[in-house]
Amino acid sequence: MAVAIDLTKALDKGFESSNITEILDAPVSALSGVTKAHAEHLAADFNIKTVRDLGTNKFYALAASLVTLEAHQG
Repeated sequence: MAVAIDLTKALDKGFESSNITEILDAPVSALSGVTKAHAEHLAADFNIKTVRDLGTNKFYALAASLVTLEAHQG
């Protein structure tokens, strides 16, 4: 089953027509709102260079999980 999503507001213009693999392999600055300075800090501090690196980073994963858990607490 094919799935289509609109990522135009989530990505910089240069990446809007990219496929998912190209987006994951792109620098984090491909994400709308992430500047080259942000990307440099992520690379220097956490060795995060690509969107894939960010999405699979253990600190990011933990933080995202905690936010999700909070939304479902009783």
